[in-house]
Amino acid sequence: MNIGILGGGQLALMMAQAGRSLGQSFMFLCPNSNPCAAAFGEHLCAPYDDESALKQLAAWADVVTYEFENVSLSALELLQEQVPVYPSASVLAVARDRLVEKQHFGTLGIPTARFAPVETLADLTSAVQEIRLPAFLKTRTQGYDGKGQALLRGENDLGGAWEQLGKSPCIVESKVAFKRELSVIAARGQKGEMVFYPISENRHREGILRLSINRLGDPLQIQANSIIKSLMENLKHVGVMALELFQVNDQLFANEFAPRVHNSGHWTIEAAQTSQFENHLRAICGLPLGEINSPEPAAMVNLIGRLPEEGKIRDIPGATPHFYGKEERPNRKVGHITLTGKNCTVEEFDQRLRAILRIAGETELAGCSAPLVFDNKPGQVLS
Repeated sequence: MNIGILGGGQLALMMAQAGRSLGQSFMFLCPNSNPCAAAFGEHLCAPYDDESALKQLAAWADVVTYEFENVSLSALELLQEQVPVYPSASVLAVARDRLVEKQHFGTLGIPTARFAPVETLADLTSAVQEIRLPAFLKTRTQGYDGKGQALLRGENDLGGAWEQLGKSPCIVESKVAFKRELSVIAARGQKGEMVFYPISENRHREGILRLSINRLGDPLQIQANSIIKSLMENLKHVGVMALELFQVNDQLFANEFAPRVHNSGHWTIEAAQTSQFENHLRAICGLPLGEINSPEPAAMVNLIGRLPEEGKIRDIPGATPHFYGKEERPNRKVGHITLTGKNCTVEEFDQRLRAILRIAGETELAGCSAPLVFDNKPGQVLS
């Protein structure tokens, strides 16, 4: 099948790599002159809302998908008139607007942080009286990797944050006192069939994901599956979805969802029978979803800004480097490392993961005193 993708970054790259075993061909519509996915298909270098390029993509593709939410909704609607698009424009319309997204969670009875819409500085001043501080001010659209948001610690922060975010439509959210940041990734096919990956526990710094660890047999897995299932069914979602969650005591609060493959699921390439990327392609093409079968612990460490020596990574048992072919620059995701823990002890996995974190420059995480692998007995062999 011919797959059209809006975007040409690392997520598009990894989808195309997964599609090779399925005999699929790819075309990427991306305004960048040299996107990292280009080597794996044909590249249409044009803006996402370029009607001529969209028509060319639709004429070539059997189905179209996208790698991120900040694409033009009108472009997706135009494509849908000519070719199947998954996830649909109606799903994107919810996911790309933080206010609409939070309101949608509420209609499904999914708990979230307290929130309020903000159109003016006066709205913000009024809202924080009810929401209480500390809180986050976030733009309704165009936010990712910590961009488009500001932490409000006190009332003196309001004016500066409003200016910083361009006086644009925003949402203010209470800061959640969470125990863990989690995500759950699932796939839903065209006939409504679903598969669910193990929960990932995530660590962020400066708004950017640094570390994800799969949590096999997590006591909150069933609750997470139930929440994402209700969301996918309600939206009639087709493809992979990632749902970011906060654990508050023993309850899960929804933060946001992504109607696409997700950074916190990169470990599935090495540690699941079918990766999130392959299952996304299977779902949008109407193929049977692949088995998850993720029996071993795994972790993913992002490489931000710079690439370490590949040899140092491969010296660590169970470690696999993924370099995206992107130019190095501060705060840019240029690669990731996965670690699998088959046939090693808890202590060995923990030590190997800390070594990878040091290689990636995440010295603070590497040096934390708490075990990175939890709820396992010392000396236990991971399988």
